[in-house]
Amino acid sequence: MKKITQMAILLIVFVTVISCKQQQARMPISRSSGTFMKESIERNKKLIAGEEAKIDSIIKSNPQIKYIASKKGYWYHYESKNETDTLRPKKGDIANFDYEIKDLKGNVVYSEVELRPQTYAVDKQNIMMGLRHGIKLMRKNEKVTFLFPSHMAYGYHGDNKRIGSNEPLICTVTLNDFKPETKLKTEN
Repeated sequence: MKKITQMAILLIVFVTVISCKQQQARMPISRSSGTFMKESIERNKKLIAGEEAKIDSIIKSNPQIKYIASKKGYWYHYESKNETDTLRPKKGDIANFDYEIKDLKGNVVYSEVELRPQTYAVDKQNIMMGLRHGIKLMRKNEKVTFLFPSHMAYGYHGDNKRIGSNEPLICTVTLNDFKPETKLKTEN
């Protein structure tokens, strides 16, 4: 009987030790080869190259206009430039601007009247990515025309109204004024 008790205790200890062993992670049942991502990357590269070719043709068709290539992937030129002021909007400033949106053929998608004057808290509100960067390049009373590829405009989704999927845009923006957020609060 003593031997059976010892065997039972030994068996219980053995089972306890085995059951306390840490579980190992299982491999996933299906493995992805990464082809979807590779295909998506190639598709986007072709899309961007096509859009940039269209924008390049616009730039070349107007040699009298000097477009500037931004580091962010869009192009712009000054319709009217303010040489006297040095300040530009920065994060937290409140910018007041007007703008118009056209497609690359020059057709008006949204007029300045439709879009009415905009008030934008710089880098604190969600607006079109290209405008977010472009406004910070401008000085008060400047008018700038931007050529945005779709990834700097409304991207794959569009705006669910008049701007379709992957549509590059021309935006003409007039920065009427901007003020630091703190100064605006004290005026109100």
